[in-house]
Amino acid sequence: MDLSTAILVVDDDAGIREAMTEYFSSHGFIVESAANAGELTSLLSKRTWDLIVLDVMMPGEDGLSILKRLQQEGNTTPIIIQSAMGSDTDRIVGLELGAEDYLPKPANPRELLARIRTVLRRVRRPETSPESPAPTSAPAQPQGTGSAAVPIYTFSGWTVDIVNRVVADPEDTLITLSDSEFRLLRAFLEHPRRVLTRDQLLYYAHGDDADSFDRAIDVQISRLRRKLDKEGQFDLIRTVRNEGYMFNHQVSLQS
Repeated sequence: MDLSTAILVVDDDAGIREAMTEYFSSHGFIVESAANAGELTSLLSKRTWDLIVLDVMMPGEDGLSILKRLQQEGNTTPIIIQSAMGSDTDRIVGLELGAEDYLPKPANPRELLARIRTVLRRVRRPETSPESPAPTSAPAQPQGTGSAAVPIYTFSGWTVDIVNRVVADPEDTLITLSDSEFRLLRAFLEHPRRVLTRDQLLYYAHGDDADSFDRAIDVQISRLRRKLDKEGQFDLIRTVRNEGYMFNHQVSLQS
């Protein structure tokens, strides 16, 4: 049972809201619903939500616009998109805007519940690095006095605090990354100037749930690239044809 997990369902169809609320509540979740962007904004101000199930086609501000706005506002609540528009293009757009998953409507309630639990497991999983071969040129470990050093990576003026999950650009502006984007960035920083295959990156980003995201890794890399695109540094993550991706910059590890 998920007695402390709060889910927010956003859909303009009252019947769908009622059915989803009843179904998820019966499985132990705390569930509330919103019919539009205004109700969503009000509910977001009242408490912290563990996950949002968001419909795309709604009157007024649609789901994709809401998703984009929440990303810009720094809201990191994981979002699963539902939409009657189920083409690959629509799915890719949703993922590019920051959704953790995308399901066509009408979705089987059991499948949606399984997807919700998968996303929640992923975002709650403790930060651990998957096993992989040691990088050919790993950053030098900081010298200390015996106490454990806080792993802070720097590159081209950027700073990444692994423990506190804080990413700051060269102007010291904080950058918001989704859980999967942060995991990808960490993988690149721990393996600089080394080609990582798509399979390796999928595992870094999604762990044991990677099979469900075999078509999403390029989209997530694209999202991460755009957030790191400062002053023409778009080649920080280089595509290596037929092999994967490489973090194409010197990385330092500081205490």
